[in-house]
Amino acid sequence: MSVDPLERRRLGKTDVMVPVLGLGTAPLGGWPTAVPREQGVATVQRAWDAGVRYFDTAPFYGHGNSEGFVGAVLAAQPRESFTLSTKVGRLLVPGSGASELFAGTPPLEPVLDYSAEGTRQSLRESLDRLGLDRIDIAFIHDPDEHHEAALEGAFHALAELRAEGRLGAIGVGMNWSEPLARFAREAEFDCFLLAGRYTLLEQGALDELLPEVTERGMSIVAGGVYNSGVLIDPRPGAHYDYAPAAPEVIARAQALQAACAELDVPLRAAAIQFPLAHPAVASVVVGARTPQEVDDNLAMLAVDIPGELWDTLRERGLLRPDAPTP
Repeated sequence: MSVDPLERRRLGKTDVMVPVLGLGTAPLGGWPTAVPREQGVATVQRAWDAGVRYFDTAPFYGHGNSEGFVGAVLAAQPRESFTLSTKVGRLLVPGSGASELFAGTPPLEPVLDYSAEGTRQSLRESLDRLGLDRIDIAFIHDPDEHHEAALEGAFHALAELRAEGRLGAIGVGMNWSEPLARFAREAEFDCFLLAGRYTLLEQGALDELLPEVTERGMSIVAGGVYNSGVLIDPRPGAHYDYAPAAPEVIARAQALQAACAELDVPLRAAAIQFPLAHPAVASVVVGARTPQEVDDNLAMLAVDIPGELWDTLRERGLLRPDAPTP
């Protein structure tokens, strides 16, 4: 079967609806190489023209560049016609702009700040960069070693803004599922952006996070469905978690690719469609650096994948038996 990218799903118990496909904009921030403004804006515009109506960004992505590209397109559209998420936890302050992750960044540096006031300031500054008056979803960004600070400061500020009707949904965005499960137990979040941990390559989130959010009526936005590229083209040197993948990761991805090839299914089609089968997953946000990559993401959702593929992956130990499949 294939997936309709424009199908809309409810985010947790909120009134926020998200299409099953969103545009992830971390690559537009300049990973792994710089993205010129013209290219960045053209990529967002292509997503819009193709019908994409969910956009995820963050101040950290390109030290403001990503939000600027997104705003250049969305500020000209009717505000009720799209869903937008951004993140809090890093304020941009004047500096060298040097980044270990992003290229082509402006002279701004991200400084961690999970305080309530820092959270409100972050959202105000994001709105300025976006040229918009409202954000639909706010995620606390990567509070890996700052769990308590995120709960005591950022969560309370976001919860107040939600109660005031100025945010539709609040959550946490991380690369690890176990801390998100703890956030789900300890506070009234609506959703979580889980990057790279519920994919065709690895399904560890089935152990704790996905049952937790399902029980509590929360939702997952799945990011990193290509695991930084290794599920696009798993050759030696491919990226996994923003770094060159280890040989065993490459080998597993190549085994997945071989199984897909037997049924003439592109690996990336299986990768982009797989997470959406779990009832807790409302949307996948998939990155793109060019208009052509936007087109490819849409094409991969349209691929008709036979049920036989998922059976084969289970039989070969490449997919957990308890993982729901399309």
